[in-house]
Amino acid sequence: MEAPIQIALVDDHRLFRSGIAYLINNFHRYSVLFEAGDGEEMIKKIQSKLKPDIILLDISMPKMDGISTARWLRTNHPDIKIIVLSMFEDAEKVLTMVRMGVKGYLLKDSEPVDFEDALMKVANDEIYYPDFVTRHLVHNINIDFTLAKLNSREIEFLKLSATELTYKEIAEHMCISSRTVDGYRDQLFEKLQIKSRIGLVLYAIKNKLIDV
Repeated sequence: MEAPIQIALVDDHRLFRSGIAYLINNFHRYSVLFEAGDGEEMIKKIQSKLKPDIILLDISMPKMDGISTARWLRTNHPDIKIIVLSMFEDAEKVLTMVRMGVKGYLLKDSEPVDFEDALMKVANDEIYYPDFVTRHLVHNINIDFTLAKLNSREIEFLKLSATELTYKEIAEHMCISSRTVDGYRDQLFEKLQIKSRIGLVLYAIKNKLIDV
């Protein structure tokens, strides 16, 4: 007989964990190794020689949240596969967890068949990302691609455009002429499909070129 694939549940809602544990234990080939209420409790259990194959990990938890827990796992146990189990479709949280190397992402209201499909794919070294995760990834790739088309002086001008400096003061700061500043502005309008300085500011904020 094949050894069962060991699953750990890390979520601060005890009733929800119990329901997921019951569901998983009824799937073929899967067994719940342990449950934990947050990342700190999970670390203690792993250090006591309880090492799962896959961890179902919530993002929002007390003491040590999902992002910090995923970071610890990536450093200390990169072989343990992570499936995020969350209520959030928030783009920033999704992309942060994907960058951490999570292999799957499930919403807590997913159907049981989706849980089993995610476990099967991740156990077989595949990934399981639902449509909303794919959309966030594609959108982020498009943003990164556009940003990559800008040269260093255009990016410098873009950052300065998000300050209170006038275009004339930006020209003095960059040691260039006002005509060159106008050229940078028009180039960015064309490359970024933006029509105003406000649009430049919003683009700089969205791409974290400036701190708000």
